[in-house]
Amino acid sequence: MISDRNEVTSMILSAKVSKGIKWHQVAEAIGMSKEWTTAGCLGQMTFNKAQAERAGEIFGLSDEAVAWLQVVPYKGSLPTAVPTDPLLYRWYEIVSVYGTTIKELIHEEFGDGIMSAIDFSMDIQREADPKGDRVNVVLSGKFLPYKSY
Repeated sequence: MISDRNEVTSMILSAKVSKGIKWHQVAEAIGMSKEWTTAGCLGQMTFNKAQAERAGEIFGLSDEAVAWLQVVPYKGSLPTAVPTDPLLYRWYEIVSVYGTTIKELIHEEFGDGIMSAIDFSMDIQREADPKGDRVNVVLSGKFLPYKSY
């Protein structure tokens, strides 16, 4: 018996390694972006029945694990308030250093509101550079203005 979604994530990661599967392959089979699909496989998104069943086929999951993929997850996957993994910490550093700048510029351009992480897309690409390849990340979220009432 599976007791929580984290167990399914562990099963997926184990199968990914043992079978040599790449995230973009899973995304193509499921019919979603590699970014959304990876987030779903890591327990941060909810798969519909067809997506969950396809993931189950790819990773060799039981019917019970496939059912867990369709349960709305507890979102927020960082194990600590300040991440300790070096790559995640750099994202934390970006927000710590540039967060107020991002906030200021969004408010100046759009007004009082937020950028949605629900109506959202992300694209991660490798960008060739003679001084060392770069990571190009594009985040796109719908602007949601605060209401006056």
